Amino acid sequence: MTMSQYPQFSILLVDDEIPFLRSMSLTLERHGFNNLLTCHEPLQVEQLMQQQDIGLVLLDLTMPVLSGQELLARLQEEHPNIPVIIFSGLNQVEAAVDCVKAGAFDYVVKTSDQDQILEAIKRAINTQELAIENQALRNQLLSKTLTKPECFDDFISRSEDMFAIFRYLESVAGSNQPVLISGESGVGKELIANAVHRLSGRKGDMVSVNVAGLDDNIFADTLFGHARGAFTGADRNRPGLVESAAGGTLFLDEIGDLSPASQVKLLRLLQEGEYYPIGSDKPKRSQARVVVATHQDLASRQAEGKFRKDLYYRLRTHMVNIPPLRERIADLPLLMRHFVEQACRELNKPMLAIPEQLMAPLLSYTFPGNVRELRALVFDAVSQSNGDTLSPLLPDLATGATPLPTSNNHPLFSPELPLPTLSQASELLVMEAMRRANDNQSLAARMLGISQPALSKRLKNMRENSQ
Repeated sequence: MTMSQYPQFSILLVDDEIPFLRSMSLTLERHGFNNLLTCHEPLQVEQLMQQQDIGLVLLDLTMPVLSGQELLARLQEEHPNIPVIIFSGLNQVEAAVDCVKAGAFDYVVKTSDQDQILEAIKRAINTQELAIENQALRNQLLSKTLTKPECFDDFISRSEDMFAIFRYLESVAGSNQPVLISGESGVGKELIANAVHRLSGRKGDMVSVNVAGLDDNIFADTLFGHARGAFTGADRNRPGLVESAAGGTLFLDEIGDLSPASQVKLLRLLQEGEYYPIGSDKPKRSQARVVVATHQDLASRQAEGKFRKDLYYRLRTHMVNIPPLRERIADLPLLMRHFVEQACRELNKPMLAIPEQLMAPLLSYTFPGNVRELRALVFDAVSQSNGDTLSPLLPDLATGATPLPTSNNHPLFSPELPLPTLSQASELLVMEAMRRANDNQSLAARMLGISQPALSKRLKNMRENSQ
């Protein structure tokens, strides 16, 4: 099991009392804060700030030689972007107000409740992480290039929408916050999750589980594990997937199907960073970054009361929606070539040529199964191809439609009915194209062999004539 550092930047504890440094370090480490530096000489703080990647300072107020207030002023001048929490042995309102006015993030009394101290530190960490992520996001979105293009080698695309998603993922990959991936079945949500894991640089594994259909007990046991004796047959401690993914990424697929009771458990894991194995009263600290995916519209499910609002907003801290294949149809030729080459290698066949006439029916198809469906169609066609050209069966499989009717059996041309006018036939054809294209005008225009502006004009005229 690989333990990741939390937070990713160092926390610097500054206090002239060495026993307090030790006790505070133990407290923080016991609660999962394991990226710590300590300093009992205030004059050495500036050197440490220059040498180490410090993102938060916990500073004692009363110290000899250099007081906490004086050191706070220096830190605000030299490192204004790093939050400072002041620790004091006394609950002095005036001192607290002065420190906050001078730029301190918070003022905490050393004798305060431990949970209160930890919450103040968590807030400061979250604030700093958000600031770092925002800066990375601005830098990445202004750039037109990818920093780590090798992490997206699994994707075959020339779509600018996809490259915008890649740039966004690069900017948030280092975050500890969850990532929500949405999109129709077959668009490659698990590939995106893999890319996020590789981009993060985490040393641990990516552990995946499909949570659809898991009842509350199985969900809890799968994710959190159980202690010996927790239930009949539990003859030993068993770690859950959260622990298996320590230092890495936990990928939960089909999160939209999670039961309400399981949603509560997941929310606690995300909010507190802690979980309880079944049968244990001792919490464990999560060391895994959570990535989730769904083909459902979580906003709609939340509005319907089927998905918790607080969990939804927690999950969508970082969110990407993968466009379906029909909305990036320019990728189709690239994907076709890729899958044909892949299928020929796996099926031990010579490379097959792709006839130009195969592309026309594919370009007008909506691909309800997206990239996954295209891959299945290509592999099936390659397996049936005997010559040096891809099987002509592919268009029939791809369209998934019955052959076009002849003039003898089409209901419009029934001898019992009058022939439709050209205007009526044109409107029927346009309506059918829009139906097949799910109201996508670009796709419908390609089906009809006209430009999108021409189709838009026809639709406008049809609406006006119907009024």
